[in-house]
Order: sequence, then structure tokens, then C-alpha cells
Amino acid sequence: MTINKFQGKTEEEAIEKAKAEFGDDAVVMNVKEIRPKGFFSFLKSSVFEVTAAVRTKDNDAQAPQPQAAQTPVHDTINLAADEEISIPVQTRKEDEFELAMKQIQAVRNAMPLQRKETERTVEQESRMESRIERLSDRLEESLSSPAVREEETKPPTSEELNLIRILYTTLIKNEVNEKYVNQILDEVEKFIRPGNSVDTILSNVYQKLILRFGQPKTIELGKNRPKVVFFIGPTGVGKTTTIAKIASRYKVEYNKHIAFITADTYRIAATEQLQVYANILEAPMAVVYSDSELNSKLETYEGYDIVFVDTAGFSHKNVSQREEMKRLLQGMDEKYSGEVYLVLSATTKYKDLLDIIDTYHEISDYKLIFTKLDETASYGNILNIKLYSQADLSYVTNGQNVPDDIEVFDTQKIVKQLLGGNA
Repeated sequence: MTINKFQGKTEEEAIEKAKAEFGDDAVVMNVKEIRPKGFFSFLKSSVFEVTAAVRTKDNDAQAPQPQAAQTPVHDTINLAADEEISIPVQTRKEDEFELAMKQIQAVRNAMPLQRKETERTVEQESRMESRIERLSDRLEESLSSPAVREEETKPPTSEELNLIRILYTTLIKNEVNEKYVNQILDEVEKFIRPGNSVDTILSNVYQKLILRFGQPKTIELGKNRPKVVFFIGPTGVGKTTTIAKIASRYKVEYNKHIAFITADTYRIAATEQLQVYANILEAPMAVVYSDSELNSKLETYEGYDIVFVDTAGFSHKNVSQREEMKRLLQGMDEKYSGEVYLVLSATTKYKDLLDIIDTYHEISDYKLIFTKLDETASYGNILNIKLYSQADLSYVTNGQNVPDDIEVFDTQKIVKQLLGGNA
């Protein structure tokens, strides 16, 4: 993994510099505003500094190997044990690190998997939250340092062991799939060595989560006009409202010429709902009743920047509607540039989300939009589905207000919440 810092007058400018050097695969690790200092600071403007990373061919999970012999780590980590821990006392100084590793491994083996949650004191949770809140700043120091500072080798304290336990249970409590938690901890285990504090471990967990979420991708306008943007997804996830929110941003903030097409002729009043939004935005709207009508409707919008296409929601078990949706998406003329967004509710059960992902994957490639974040306190499914689908994240919504309750997916905020911090 390659990491670098980029500065710009705005956050967007700094991110563009990162993409110019690293390409579209660049992942923003941290963003901070640098305010001018000194007597004449009032004459100067702030700059934004973005820390970005890109995966290299080498496995970024591999820790630098120390020159001295190293105690081997476990090939796999089993977190299913729930029994008393008994560790033999070792007295030789050269075995202290091995003892520390065994203590940490024993703690992880004792962590319950979706059983009765381990009792945690208010003081411990407060300390964990405080560490997470400082993590973004500490990460800057961690990413800038070429090597871990050497410290005296010592076994972990009981406080450190408890914090590691809290880290695991916090991810599980936030409904991150056990498989992905284990993968992250397997990678982070390579950094558990003499001189690395709990803050270093947390920084590496934070870094791994940021990289797994990746950089959010939003609507990209090209030379071919109009850009045709399809919104697909199951019933009741808020596709039409989400379309109105995004369309409002492009109309009001970016002054783009927009139009609407709806293929949702199944749901009662669906057409009327979109027509209301179109009237407010003073944008034209058309209805298509079959896939054969799509291209003729698009021809009437040749001079527009974006055409937002609303589609009918259907159960992932409905084969006939699935085939109808596939014909609609694949029937668009190649002269148009299109994008597809799969809209999902953050409140949907994980198993159902997997079935939905599998169904829509047969229809088209897509980017992900998550709605109803205001109706849940657990965001683990966002990470689960991102990793399972390998699709890019884009927008999230957190309410019904149009156009306010929508934003581009904020990776840093979600990662901090997953680790027990405040957004």
C-alpha cells in the first residue's frame, strides 16, 4: 500500500490531486483543515490536507518483518471458545513477548460470538470512545511514521486486554459479520508486537476498515449527453424519494438540465409522486410502459444533462419482473451513457440483503445507495454488503426531507461509529 498527503484550497481540490497521482482507486484515509498561524494569519486562507492511499501489488496487510527472530503468529484465529483461560507463568525475559501474544490470543478465544455480551464497565466504554474520537488525528502520526518506535517489551496490561475485547464486541454489536471481523483481526494480529500500543492496533483496524469501504463513487457526467441514471431495488426502500433528493442537488447546486422517466407502473400513485417532484423542479417527466419505449423517450431529452429513471420495485423472488427489469436496462441504445444504482434499506435483515444482492447482480452491475440510516443504530450491514457485492458505495439517506436528508457516503464517519465513536 502506498500512502501520501495532498493539499488544496478545498477538500475537493486535494482529493482531485490524490486521484491524479493514484488514479480512481485512491482511498481517502483522512481529511483535515490546516488553519494559518502567526500574526498575519487573518490574511491567509486555510488549506485542506487529504491523506490518501492506494493498494499495491504487495499484500498491504503484511507487517514489516523484524531482523531478529520473531515468534510465529497463528495461521487462523478461532473466536468460538468460551471457557476459562489458563496461561502458564513464564519467567524468562525472552519469553515475555510470547506470553503477551498468548494473553491476547486467549482474550480473543474467550470472546463470545453473538452470545450474552461480555459485561463492560462505563469507565471502559468511555475510554474506548475517547480513543476512537482521537483516532483520526493519531492516524496521521501513524501513517507518517516509517517504522514503529521501539519500546520496552512488556506483556499487555489488563486495561489493554479489556479494550481489545471491547473492540471485538463493538464490531459484532454493530452487526459486522463475524467472518469479516475475523479477517480484519487476522491482519491486525501481525502488528501486535513489542512496542505497539493499543492505539497502534486501533489505528490499524481503522485503516483496514477505511480501505475496505473504499472511495465512494457518485454520478459522473461525461461528454455523451444525456447521462441516463437508473435506480433499481426492492419495494419500500425509498427509490423515488432518493431520486428526488439527488435530482434536486444537480438542479439547484450544479445548475444541470434534468429530466425524469418512470417505469414504475405497478405501484399505486408512483407516477403521481414523481410528477410532483418534477413539477417542483420544473423538469419534464415521461412514463414508459415497456422496455421498447425507453429509447424513444430518451430521444426527446437529447439536450439534457441527466435523465433519472425510476423503476418498479419487486421481490427478489419474482422471476418475471426480474427479466422485465433486465430487458429495460439492457435495451438502452449504446449511444447513451448509463449508470445503475441499487437502492437498499439499512434496516433490511442481512440474509435478505444477500438474496437481493444475488438477484440484482444477475441484472446489471451497479453502485450502492443505502437509505433509512436514521432508522437504525447498527451500520455493520453496510460493510457486509460492500464486501459481499464488491460494488462501490455512493449515497446514503437519513430521513424523508427533500432535498436535505441525503449525503455522499462518509467513510470516516461510519468507521468511527462502527468502532464505538461518535460521528
